[in-house]
Amino acid sequence: MFRLQSLFDLTGRTALVTGGNSGIGLALAHALGLAGASLVLTARRELELAEATGALEAQGIVTQSIAADLAQTYGTAALVETLEAREVMVDILVNAAGINLRQPFSEVTTDAFDRHMAVHLRAPFLLSQSLAPAMARRNWGRIINIASLQSWRAFPHSAPYGVAKAGVLQLTRVIAEAWSAQGICCNAIAPGFFPTPLTAAVFADAERTRRNAAQTAIGRNGDLADLHGAAVFLASDACAYITGQTLAVDGGFTAK
Repeated sequence: MFRLQSLFDLTGRTALVTGGNSGIGLALAHALGLAGASLVLTARRELELAEATGALEAQGIVTQSIAADLAQTYGTAALVETLEAREVMVDILVNAAGINLRQPFSEVTTDAFDRHMAVHLRAPFLLSQSLAPAMARRNWGRIINIASLQSWRAFPHSAPYGVAKAGVLQLTRVIAEAWSAQGICCNAIAPGFFPTPLTAAVFADAERTRRNAAQTAIGRNGDLADLHGAAVFLASDACAYITGQTLAVDGGFTAK
């Protein structure tokens, strides 16, 4: 008897997760590892990267790491070179690295603006450009980008972050248009409010945290485990006819 579980089994797949040292990136990596994938984590902070790798390996998940600063073009190139040197064939690319400097609009510098674009748009573009050809030769690949509530809505003190995250929606579509006929599905997850290092300032404000929870249809803010199902679905065979889409995992925040 055919079992649907096989559609979600990632055994034999290898996933590269950027920003995999903490927060949403680590949560998504954890989910893919629990579904059977081998992991390659990359991030800028080597100590956190080593800690995350060790924690996943302790759960029996095959994990390796590569330190890289994806805000720099040489960082992206060096990451790809290291993957090639280690003979790693990436089946699943998760572009989860992110920054949010949280500055008033009038105080955003050129450097800050460019850094947001580099991390949220340029690095995912270049990694997809570099890794998709090999996926296409195997006629199978999955690319998962990370969008945001700010892909649609403007929040204070987050102008370049919001602009970059709006761009993620279109980046997801153009990757899908370019590669999906060759077996590569590209989709995005748009998380709502989840407690991560990037949102620490938000969750430090108890009243704001309460208002955000009340704004959701479900009535609470997210737990990182709430992202697991979406990650495995978009990385699996179950997603074979879904591409170019953005899935909001936000408790109904955008629906209310």
